[in-house]
Amino acid sequence: MTDDHKSLPGVLTPEAGLHRLADQLAERFTGVFARETIDRYVFESYTALARTAKVTMHLPVLAGRFATERLTALAQAKGAIPSDVCEVLFVCVHNAGRSQMAAGLLAQRGAGRVHVRSAGSQPSATIDAAVIEAMAEVGVDITAEFPKPLTDDVVRAADVVVTMGCGDACPVYSGKRYLDWQVRDPAGLSVGEVRAIRTDIDTRVRALLAELHPAAARA
Repeated sequence: MTDDHKSLPGVLTPEAGLHRLADQLAERFTGVFARETIDRYVFESYTALARTAKVTMHLPVLAGRFATERLTALAQAKGAIPSDVCEVLFVCVHNAGRSQMAAGLLAQRGAGRVHVRSAGSQPSATIDAAVIEAMAEVGVDITAEFPKPLTDDVVRAADVVVTMGCGDACPVYSGKRYLDWQVRDPAGLSVGEVRAIRTDIDTRVRALLAELHPAAARA
């Protein structure tokens, strides 16, 4: 953390905010992780997102969400937190288009009967605006989502890992299902073109859901 982050009296600096977040997560994960692990995940998550962030005002909040997701995934992988639904991870290079669309559609179609994460090997600063618009057209709001780096913990927690035809390589662990969907990259395309990609992904999502949870696919 640098001196570039100044604050007004009574306003938390990013560093102070991250320490407060670590306090909250240490309470949440009592008996699961040591405080040193909590601190490391919080500050690593902040640093990872800061590498691509164009605006840092809300970065501590996003880092908090990212750290919470990673710690939850790690706890699930360790068996410290039970997961009673299938965990699906979507991966593309920038986590700004295809993987976000797939995650949003599966979360909607699965209606809580699957749990979905997404990540990218080289995450962008923001999600593609045309992707956000195309998803909103089918009732999937991804405005609160953000590109996240691919980390080992979320791969370990996944039951199914889906790469989106972009050449991304994930760590391979036994007992997991790995799929690769050859899907066109929506970067720089018009909303109309993104709609076609959305339809392609939705077809694949419905087929995957039918395999994972037939009752959910018919809902």
